[in-house]
Amino acid sequence: MAAAAAAAFDEAWYRETVPRVMELVSPRLPQRDACALLAVSPWCHRALVANPKLWEVLDLREMKKAGDRLISALSLERYRHLKVINLEFAQDVDDIHFFCLKEMGYISLQELEFLNLNACQKISDKGIEAITSLCPNLQALSIYWIVGLADLTIRHIVKNCKHIMDLNLSGCKNISDKGMQLVADNYQGLKKLNITRCIKLTDDGLQEVLQKCSSLESLNLYAVSSFTNKAYEKMGSLANLTFLDLCGAQNLTDDGLACISRCVGLTYLNLTWCVRVTDVGVVAIAQGCRSLQFLSLFGIVGVTDVCLEALSKSCSRSLTTLDVNGCIGIKKRSRDDLIQLFPFLRCFKVHS
Repeated sequence: MAAAAAAAFDEAWYRETVPRVMELVSPRLPQRDACALLAVSPWCHRALVANPKLWEVLDLREMKKAGDRLISALSLERYRHLKVINLEFAQDVDDIHFFCLKEMGYISLQELEFLNLNACQKISDKGIEAITSLCPNLQALSIYWIVGLADLTIRHIVKNCKHIMDLNLSGCKNISDKGMQLVADNYQGLKKLNITRCIKLTDDGLQEVLQKCSSLESLNLYAVSSFTNKAYEKMGSLANLTFLDLCGAQNLTDDGLACISRCVGLTYLNLTWCVRVTDVGVVAIAQGCRSLQFLSLFGIVGVTDVCLEALSKSCSRSLTTLDVNGCIGIKKRSRDDLIQLFPFLRCFKVHS
């Protein structure tokens, strides 16, 4: 009798309590932990599979045999409403896997919003064409450090994905102004663009983007030293810009920075190694960009305490990160000195 009662209790526990617990806990679990729980018991399996939100993300980041895992996962019913696929630094994924997905026919990624292929070095233009053809509603694409990709890649992307808002091309060194022209012509609602180390780009390509993608909120030009004031001066028209990384902009002068100061919503500005900038340019930023939270002047020898005094008048309550290391013209740059000017500073060193 007691054994039967205990069995009934266990049955009710697994049937009623386990699903409720899984419903509460599973949204907080990393997906890999959730997948491990699938094998714990049939009750856990059913409870987890029944939670559709849990299977909107497929995280294969840094995993081995990621290409085979991708195909296997997309064959399962629970992944039919994917919104995110993350293959960042994944191993053993190449064009063949994307060709296979396309040939399978029944695979649908219509709801996919974000595809992260960062550092998947074996993928070529043809692989990009295959995978993007399956996800026409993609909004964000990151192909950082796939150095073999070029302008043909951009042509495939703009043909297959009409709704891109966030595009990360960092490290794609073979993309030229032709690629930027395609971006500018097809993604005029673009919000975020990262062209870090896209060293073939010139003012002409960047200007096309700045003129046509006027809704940009984030622009990362880290380590692209070829641009000049001809392009920088166009940035003042980006009314929605909040993030701007100009690290290593060797041709940026005070005139260009004065135009950038019209981006009054800037909260993040990286001017590391912008060696031609002086107090004049930074004072212009202080007067125009009064919501700065992050500012790096690292390595700029042409700035002095004058620019910090100007910044303290407008940004003393907003700045939480300020790097003036290597700014030998600034005499009062100790932590105590900076705290007196900017009481909410929490980070004093961005670059090491």
